[in-house]
Amino acid sequence: MHMPSITAGCLVILALACAALAFQMIRLQQSRHTVFNGGILLSLGLLIAAALPLLARLPWAELIEEAADQVVAGLHLLEVAYVILTL
Repeated sequence: MHMPSITAGCLVILALACAALAFQMIRLQQSRHTVFNGGILLSLGLLIAAALPLLARLPWAELIEEAADQVVAGLHLLEVAYVILTL
């Protein structure tokens, strides 16, 4: 599957932003502050709004086909591991 470099770069930035928001949420939960802070919700809303045009251009059929192939390969690996462990 071929994705343009701009799309891959945007997906990386989106993943990093989501990870940063997750760490912020964890920090707020540990310090007993409100989880739904206005700044976090605003950042999350802007992140989703920025990702929508990007997600509309992705080749979803190819992504689903690749994911299905990976799931089948994973199930085969688990089957082989089960057979080896039960010998």
